[in-house]
Amino acid sequence: MQHIPPEQSLIEYPCDFPIKIMGIMQDAFAQTILELVILHDPSFHAGKMEMRPSSKGNYLALTVTIRAVHREQLDNLYRDLSSHPMVKMVL
Repeated sequence: MQHIPPEQSLIEYPCDFPIKIMGIMQDAFAQTILELVILHDPSFHAGKMEMRPSSKGNYLALTVTIRAVHREQLDNLYRDLSSHPMVKMVL
């Protein structure tokens, strides 16, 4: 990944940064994502996670708002979420 100097970043760190994650509705999905997010933001907790099931109940959309401290943290979290087998989409 290309290094972007802080003065050229569109994000001013530290900041609260929302991430939306979609996956197939299954019992362990929210807990698995929670554990993954905590690896990248130890201050994150379950009370900060929003959950919305799809209209037919086949998918679950999660919104996590992490405390982003630098770009590398965000890049690593997006990479881990996007490559997780339970995750269908990350925005």
